[in-house]
Amino acid sequence: MLLPPSLEEMVPSNHPVRVVDRVIDQIDIHPLISTYKGGGSSGYHPRMLLKVMVYAYLRNIYSSRQMEDSLKENIYFMWLSGMNKPDHNTINRFRGKRLEGHLKDIFSAVVLLLSEEGHLSIKEVFVDGTKIEANANRYTFVWGKAIASQKQKIKNQLESLWSYAQNVYNTELQEPEAPDFTEISAEKVEETIRQINQKLKDKEID
Repeated sequence: MLLPPSLEEMVPSNHPVRVVDRVIDQIDIHPLISTYKGGGSSGYHPRMLLKVMVYAYLRNIYSSRQMEDSLKENIYFMWLSGMNKPDHNTINRFRGKRLEGHLKDIFSAVVLLLSEEGHLSIKEVFVDGTKIEANANRYTFVWGKAIASQKQKIKNQLESLWSYAQNVYNTELQEPEAPDFTEISAEKVEETIRQINQKLKDKEID
């Protein structure tokens, strides 16, 4: 393509990511900014990081490593971050030190706004403390028509969701750094191709 499309063109005008962007742009984040000491320069603006955190939670992404990947692979995250790519350590530091006491209220308010406007509903959540970690899909958000009567149910579900998200965060802090992947040699790739072709050889294809 001689003229590649811009991210702006690839994000629908009614997509929830634009609601997150608009809401976070207009709220007063002075309490967050005031926690930054003068004299240094932060690589990423707290408003951008806050947008990423809120939208990630809306997409059922609670792992900072998954957020890092999304910022490199997902069009909506790229648009929201302005192509900034903070790593998972930066995201976790922001989530832990800067957002303590703030993120829960901001996230809940955005979810309720989307629900009231008919953009979002949440599947029924049956909380079983022994299975929360094993089944994160209990907290899957479903884009679709919501009704006002869900508001209290959503508030209750958000409390359970928040506990799960915090557990992911605390667990991640204790995990060792993942090793960097090294480039796979051409010889190993060729050998894998040879093995696959050998297994497929003379197989009858329906």
